[in-house]
Amino acid sequence: MNPGPLPRVGVLGAAAASLLLVTSCAGQDPDPGSADGEGTRTVETVHGDVEVPENPTDVVALGWSDAEAALALGVEPLGVADWLEYGGNGVGPWVDDLVEGEPVQLGTMEPNVEATANLEPDVILDTRSDLSQERYDMLAPVAPVVGPPPGVEITYGTTWQQQTRQVATALNEEERGEEVVTELEDRFAELREEHPEFADHTIAVGAYNYDGGFGAYVPGDSRTDLLTDLGFEYDSDLADMADGAFYTDLASEDVEALDADLTVVFPLEAGAAGELESDPVLQGLESAQDDRLIVLDDQDLIDAFSSGSAPGVHAALDGIVPLLTEALEQ
Repeated sequence: MNPGPLPRVGVLGAAAASLLLVTSCAGQDPDPGSADGEGTRTVETVHGDVEVPENPTDVVALGWSDAEAALALGVEPLGVADWLEYGGNGVGPWVDDLVEGEPVQLGTMEPNVEATANLEPDVILDTRSDLSQERYDMLAPVAPVVGPPPGVEITYGTTWQQQTRQVATALNEEERGEEVVTELEDRFAELREEHPEFADHTIAVGAYNYDGGFGAYVPGDSRTDLLTDLGFEYDSDLADMADGAFYTDLASEDVEALDADLTVVFPLEAGAAGELESDPVLQGLESAQDDRLIVLDDQDLIDAFSSGSAPGVHAALDGIVPLLTEALEQ
């Protein structure tokens, strides 16, 4: 598992070079509404207005957790991007039972353009992405690309509300999309009411890297936002260190910035949680000394916490709220 994809410039150039040949061979129709004789609808994105078929049926989901968002709306993608390396159907176990077919794995930061074009999609979902024009330009000749909505400025910073609504607009499922959003927002409201103590404490969210170093997530990342939506306060200089990104690596002398009333940390490599329990730098934090350090070691919970989709957030709340409550009772 990675911390969430960090911006990379130029990684899509080779794929883009062969794009015209690929889309030509796939026989893509430039009119998104002509496949079924229906009209089109307009979706506003950071890359401008995009025209999509009124009722798309052949959908590809390339953005972070876009496949889960589509499944929650009753639409099963033909192809998916397995960002969290779930394997199998490429989605989290909280929506796996909604998959009836065998979605094609299409790659993440460097999507397989040829495989995507071969699926002849009506629309490509890419609502949680790196925001790059290069990625958009590479995919747009294949099919209409529904990227993040206007206003998203942090890479991969589309909130679960924005993602749900953007995917719902693309798939002509706005009513169901609002139901999904309302249901989860109501759950957050209920949890804040049940746990008013959350609002009295600060939080920090960190990750243990493959090289044995640490990093931190900041507001605008779905993990940190989940906790602030529960009422916690993010009180840290880490946001400035991230410099407009959702994540920042931490030098050893900066790990103390993860200290807060409550610190949540998880390993990016499966099975590495034990190393955190004995890491002298992490265990030296005041929050660790006061038993207010939560080390996530259940991979399903880590994945749910990282998914950022509405179904994934529901699953994360199931597992993390009891841990938060227990830590604050210390």
